Amino acid sequence: MSNSPNDLSPASLSPLLKHVATLDLSDPAAATASLGTHFPADGPFITGVAALMRAGVSDGSLCNRGGGSVRFSRVFRCDEDSFGFSADAVLMNGPGPLHRHPLGEIDLCFTESGEPSFDGKPAGWVVYPPGSTHVPTVSDGSMLILYLLPQGSIDFL
Repeated sequence: MSNSPNDLSPASLSPLLKHVATLDLSDPAAATASLGTHFPADGPFITGVAALMRAGVSDGSLCNRGGGSVRFSRVFRCDEDSFGFSADAVLMNGPGPLHRHPLGEIDLCFTESGEPSFDGKPAGWVVYPPGSTHVPTVSDGSMLILYLLPQGSIDFL
């Protein structure tokens, strides 16, 4: 990807959304590898996403709900233009709520402070398979995370 997105809309993120729609989330390692190859964390497209997300946090349009260790907001709902994915932005520096991924989850994690990990993984791509359950936790710093959910499907437990 040689271009950066202009905004965080499904239209601007369509190269990424089109790619994630092809992934088999039941094989998280392969999905993560594919994302890293096609959308590297240090590449222009993803660094553009990071800049837009940070600008949204700064101006109050993103991560403006919640409090404490988890602030969040909806980026867009799932529809035809988003290739069936919803997107949420989350700023975390601790544990979030226990939830289940009926159809899987794709997370793009950016370091905001310290040397954080998301569920023990460094900044970058994290993929959860369908049916997985976890308490999302950022340790040793803070992260800004873009959550992509197939069909917007998530069950808070």
